[in-house]
Amino acid sequence: MNEGVIYRIAGPVVTAKGIKPRMFDICRVGNEKLMGEVIQIESDKVIIQVYEDTSGIKPGEPVTNTGEPLKVELGPGILTSIYDGIQRPLPVLIKQMGDFIKRGVDAPGLDQKKKWDFKATAKSGDEVSGGSMIGEVEETEGIMHKIMIPPNQEGKITELKSGNYTVNDVIGKLDNAYELKLKQHWPVKFSRPVKQKLNPDMPLITGQRIFDSLFPLAKGGVAAIPGPFGAGKTVAQQQLAKWCDADIIVYIGCGERGNEMTEVLMEFPELTDPKTGKPLMNRTVLIANTSNMPVAAREASVYTGVTIAEYYRDMGYSVALMADSTSRWAEAMREISSRLEEMPGEEGYPAYLSTRLAQFYERSGRVIPLGTKDEGSISIIGAVSPPGGDFSEPVTQNTLRVTKCFWALDAKLAQRRHFPSINWLTSYSLYPDTLKPWFAENVASDWQVLVEEMMAILQEEERLMEIVQLVGPDALPERQQLSLQVAKLIREVLLQQSAFDEVDTYCDLKKTYAMMKSISHFSKLANAALDKGTRVQQILETKAKDRLSEIKFKKDYEPLLNQLTKQMEQELK
Repeated sequence: MNEGVIYRIAGPVVTAKGIKPRMFDICRVGNEKLMGEVIQIESDKVIIQVYEDTSGIKPGEPVTNTGEPLKVELGPGILTSIYDGIQRPLPVLIKQMGDFIKRGVDAPGLDQKKKWDFKATAKSGDEVSGGSMIGEVEETEGIMHKIMIPPNQEGKITELKSGNYTVNDVIGKLDNAYELKLKQHWPVKFSRPVKQKLNPDMPLITGQRIFDSLFPLAKGGVAAIPGPFGAGKTVAQQQLAKWCDADIIVYIGCGERGNEMTEVLMEFPELTDPKTGKPLMNRTVLIANTSNMPVAAREASVYTGVTIAEYYRDMGYSVALMADSTSRWAEAMREISSRLEEMPGEEGYPAYLSTRLAQFYERSGRVIPLGTKDEGSISIIGAVSPPGGDFSEPVTQNTLRVTKCFWALDAKLAQRRHFPSINWLTSYSLYPDTLKPWFAENVASDWQVLVEEMMAILQEEERLMEIVQLVGPDALPERQQLSLQVAKLIREVLLQQSAFDEVDTYCDLKKTYAMMKSISHFSKLANAALDKGTRVQQILETKAKDRLSEIKFKKDYEPLLNQLTKQMEQELK
């Protein structure tokens, strides 16, 4: 039976009778054919979460089962797109109905009319299996979209030809009569299979000094950015999206405020990709699901984004996925759970909150995909918005269990205008040990030694600050006064970075290393001078160290750095 009627409505949760679907099937609800997903089956009643606003529909209206789970269309044309949570392209919806999305509207995820220039790389008679590359299409300048056999198909190619095709045209056939097209579909709740998972032993280079030096993230790793309102989560994620060395960026605005999402949607199409000089949108997919959109679609948006990321990973690309913010996603789960009258867990969140978060983050990883020897990776960076900045609340705590990199934002640092406002005492990364050989080989053999030295000085500063607040800095022994000065240099030169300065917005590893080295050099010189009887006051009055922060804003920084190093040595002699 594929048609039933609405029995009961509670917000986005609708109970229907008279249909016999499977779990996670998509149903069309009411006269307006709203899209919804089966989330519970109780004898003859079926409970559906609807992805759209349900006001105005009433019991007795028809419900039709499509017999299929929520799937996304995967093929050329995804990049540069701006979708809502269920992969409807927003620019297409604007043309159909203006600024406000009407209900029950459908639009395919890919442009059905555009013709793509397909170049076959396989030929008739080739044996292929899931993930095998059969050809390619230049999707945007510089990004080759590899056309693959869907993961659940295999056989011998009986025909395949190059040419200009739309995503719906048949480009070839397998001997089991399966028709090959430029596009494929995949259910969003199931991760795409891979051949092998690899160790995360390469860093995701972000160009942000505090991340690259003190708290690095590995390619295929997972990071969480929790922080209270106004601490700079969104700017931090936008910086990562702009500058990290991933090939493809998937940005999910999940339940964010409309004005924040507007900023992203207006700014991203204007940005230039620093690597190629072309628009950054050429390798970006945006998924916009603002806080006033229906809550159920908010849950779907996260899965839609990660499925698109997996598709590009299977082509051998490294993908960075930004989810801003997983707290809103958890709130949507809480709202639906309470409508289902499930037993609430901590703070009203459903008992399965930690499982859902883990399932999402587990879809990251550095892998060898099916059908190729190239490696691909998905690095997931999830923002968390704990109410009142309280990191002990359930979403932050459950995220902490599954992430190895924790970048904690601090409202006090943001108020002091220290950006990025990452608190170096509460943040941590568990990747440095696995990344140490990479940094030693590609940057400098003493990279990790310098990082540990910087952290030790910052931790010592924290201990000394308690004494300073009681008796003032002058009461401290001279050696400790010097430590405070070095810590101040680390904070102001290394950790502070301007997202809005055209030079300082991105800092490569070589420059980061040079900064750490110069601070360490000053520390050694100053301590040696102290040993020889120089008064700490004379050391603190040296001019060269105060000019170290000028390096940040210079493109050609090496001459200035050499000059300051010589001046520093001269003054401390």
